[in-house]
Amino acid sequence: MLSNTRTSNTEPVREEAAPSRRALLRTAVAGTAAAGSVLALGSSFPASAATSGAAVRPTTPQQALRELEAGNRRWRTHRQEHPHESPATRLRLTTAQHPFAIVLGCVDSRVPPELVFDQGLGDLLTVRSAGEVLDEAVLGSIAYGVLELAVPLVLVLGHQSCGAVKAAVHAEETGERLPAHIQYLADQIRPSIDHAQQGEARVSATIDANARRTRDRLAAEPDLARAISAGKLAVAAARYDLRDQRVRTLR
Repeated sequence: MLSNTRTSNTEPVREEAAPSRRALLRTAVAGTAAAGSVLALGSSFPASAATSGAAVRPTTPQQALRELEAGNRRWRTHRQEHPHESPATRLRLTTAQHPFAIVLGCVDSRVPPELVFDQGLGDLLTVRSAGEVLDEAVLGSIAYGVLELAVPLVLVLGHQSCGAVKAAVHAEETGERLPAHIQYLADQIRPSIDHAQQGEARVSATIDANARRTRDRLAAEPDLARAISAGKLAVAAARYDLRDQRVRTLR
């Protein structure tokens, strides 16, 4: 399922942050994480990894994808473990954080990443904007996770019945201008609209196309592209279906 990744051929160099910038970032966002050791892609985790106090953390893109897949399986089969909520975990997280994945999802109240992937405190760095729209704040948040916390995976998570995508499709079809800043969202989503489809099929196809386009835009960001080339990062896209709660990779 969650197996698709994007790669780049750019030079595998990770720039070191200037001391002043690094100090500022560490002050602005609580907790830092050292870069994880490089493990073989075929490595697996013990069954108890999700619930142990100081569990083995995914340190490669493939490990992170497998952990998300396992968590989504627990969620959709009603076998949630609600990991990493203990008093000991809460105390440990006061000094550092080591999230293993960044999930860029929609603001939709039906798609909270920590529930969809059955993860707990300190597991996911979540960034949410309507329709997974990118702006400077979103890009900066993702860059922070990759460059400062050495997170190995960015997952763009679209979802069934996305209101932002529906609004963008409706606005284009009718020429109607949306109120306030909602028009900005529609403008950002418009390039992903699938004109080969009609009606609900157009909305559904555009949801997928929008997640793929956002994935590709992120993978092309120079700093992220260098991490991808170095094998430290993967950027993937997926879709969450409300009916069966399954997350499916978008290729």
